[in-house]
Amino acid sequence: MRFQNPLFTVGLDSLSNWLCCLQKVFASDYKMATLAENNEFPIENNELALAETQEPENNIEEETPQPNKRRKKKSVVWEHFTIENVGAGCRRACCKQCKQSFAYSTGSKVAGTSHLKRHIAKGSCPVVLRNQGNTPMAPHSAPSKMNEIWNDVNNTPKRRYRTTGSPYVGFDPDRCRHEIARMIIMHDYPLHMVEHPGFVAFVQNLQPRFDMVSFSTVQGDCVATYLREKQGLQKLIEGIPGRICLTLDLWNSSQTTGYMFLTGHFIDTDWKLHRKILNVVMEPYPDSDSAFGHAVSACLSDWSMEGKLFSLIINQPLSEAGIGNLRSLLSLKNSLMLNGQLLVGSCLARTLSSIAVEALKTAHETVRKIRDSVKYVKTSESHEDKFNELKQRLQVPSMKTLALDDQTRWNTSYEMLVSASELKEVFSCLDASDSGYIEAPSAEIWKQVEILCTYLKLLFDSATILTGPSISTTNVFFHEVWKIQLELARGVQSDDPFISNLTKPMQEKFDKYWKDCCLVLAIAVVMDPRFKMKLVEFSFTKIYGDDASNYVRLVDEGIHELFHEYLTVSLPLPLTPTYMEEANGGTPKHEEAQARTLLSHDELGLTDFDMYIMETTSHQSRSELDQYLEESLLPRVHEFDVLGWWKLNKNKYPTLSKMARDILTIPVCTLGPDSIFDTMRKEMDGYRCSLRPETVEALICAKDWLKCEPAEMSNALVKMEFPI
Repeated sequence: MRFQNPLFTVGLDSLSNWLCCLQKVFASDYKMATLAENNEFPIENNELALAETQEPENNIEEETPQPNKRRKKKSVVWEHFTIENVGAGCRRACCKQCKQSFAYSTGSKVAGTSHLKRHIAKGSCPVVLRNQGNTPMAPHSAPSKMNEIWNDVNNTPKRRYRTTGSPYVGFDPDRCRHEIARMIIMHDYPLHMVEHPGFVAFVQNLQPRFDMVSFSTVQGDCVATYLREKQGLQKLIEGIPGRICLTLDLWNSSQTTGYMFLTGHFIDTDWKLHRKILNVVMEPYPDSDSAFGHAVSACLSDWSMEGKLFSLIINQPLSEAGIGNLRSLLSLKNSLMLNGQLLVGSCLARTLSSIAVEALKTAHETVRKIRDSVKYVKTSESHEDKFNELKQRLQVPSMKTLALDDQTRWNTSYEMLVSASELKEVFSCLDASDSGYIEAPSAEIWKQVEILCTYLKLLFDSATILTGPSISTTNVFFHEVWKIQLELARGVQSDDPFISNLTKPMQEKFDKYWKDCCLVLAIAVVMDPRFKMKLVEFSFTKIYGDDASNYVRLVDEGIHELFHEYLTVSLPLPLTPTYMEEANGGTPKHEEAQARTLLSHDELGLTDFDMYIMETTSHQSRSELDQYLEESLLPRVHEFDVLGWWKLNKNKYPTLSKMARDILTIPVCTLGPDSIFDTMRKEMDGYRCSLRPETVEALICAKDWLKCEPAEMSNALVKMEFPI
């Protein structure tokens, strides 16, 4: 090969120098290519990262073309590596310690030694790492030659990488404390977890600069979170235009004390329905007649709701003394609508659970035989395999799977019966293929199961509405309740002894709920423009027959009486100072001016005139309620927003819309969605019973309030500590 270059002669020495220069120019690119080939540095988008700056001259082992003269390798790296030929023109550097090989040369291109130095000096070599006590060799403890390698590596220009990481976030100990408190609240963790050794070690490894908080500190942080959230909720409640309804749910405890959960239901200015736990009151004597009254009084005082209470729903029957005590207490601070008929009601979920338990108890022998059959299949893998094989041979179309029931939740017993009933053909033939199965239910048992499932389905469908993620307005439940009342009444009159015996105790329990809540539910459905009084008339005809008109008249009179009370409260005499004061939303600025105005009206005799106008107007023109009832029904659509409709029509019906807002707020259930099917009263766990009642209230209420809010921290972090 002939080389022509004006800078060099064609002599052998000049040729050697020129080749060395070319090596230096291409060494960096070649090295990166070989490193990429051996996966020794990251690659992004199938391309090499930013090129490493050019290696110093002493880091490049030059391969000269002189056949008889080879430069001596001066780098101390070669005391730890040997060069091995692995193919034609390809050599690799092999570590003497761990025998791992690295790229060295391919053809005339030679890699640098920086990657070899890093392998030895920075502890990448596992053998060197073990010999040095599992720690990378540091300069102060390394031999002199190793120090030379270390310093050479540290002085090598660093490679640049393209990174797409998240922006740096500074360490904020206050935010860490806030998040720990929020975590404990949201997941019901014990407060003492901050002192558990495992959690302390985890946090210290995660962020060594964080000083772990104590039990008393995290207790104060949780209470501070509760107080901060309570301020926002209090402002919301103060601004609601209507009234508020309360539900009371009493929990037991192993310490014979009770915990009263008071949940508020209200509609805000934007016609959105809210459900918030307001208080958790510890009651030392939960069975006393005054327990419920004490809890309600404490709640009204705590949230400044005197005069705003509209209805009250409890989850257990009270004695006559208890109800009387409650009514007398509340009548001092609230005007009782319809003489208090809306004040105390029963929990629908508790009623449905008690009726379901009564039905399962009545048919306990039938349920036991089905449970034993399901248990036989589910408690043995071989039995279940035979059952499934037989199901495939019989080509049973059911997609149900068998499962044993949890007797603390009645819906699981219903689902077990439904699944077994759909697979009864398999159970009937199972004894032929499995000799161990000897107690197959008879045809009569399966018939009883179908009847039992028919009545349990009525309860199950109604209860399922209460488990939905959204809060249902009161009008939804009238249709469900009157269907149950009708079917149970028909069942009692059945000629089949099994049906009549099954439904009689169910009907006795449900009839009490129907009598207590029928008026409230009927008035609520009248506030639904799709039904109004028509559904009440239709359903009462089905239930009461010839006596239906008397019950319809009671609902009509009740709703007109309630509307008249709203009309009296919301519309004082026109053109009087009181009316002007309430219309303007404030009080007169000068009492003297008010007195002069009153005097002038009295002198002119306009007060009696105002009374005359109101009386004659109310007799001569139709009220908002009559106008609403006489208008045609809206088309029935499945997804209908009744609150949205009243929001759009509040100007057309200014007084009736206020009544509708309060009526549709009345809850029918005191339980949360996860407790709808429970057959037993809830019990407070032992750990929370050991905490202060104020702390228990803060943890439970704050969790409820934080559910629907974003995980953002307030700028003002309240710091509180309690002694242990």
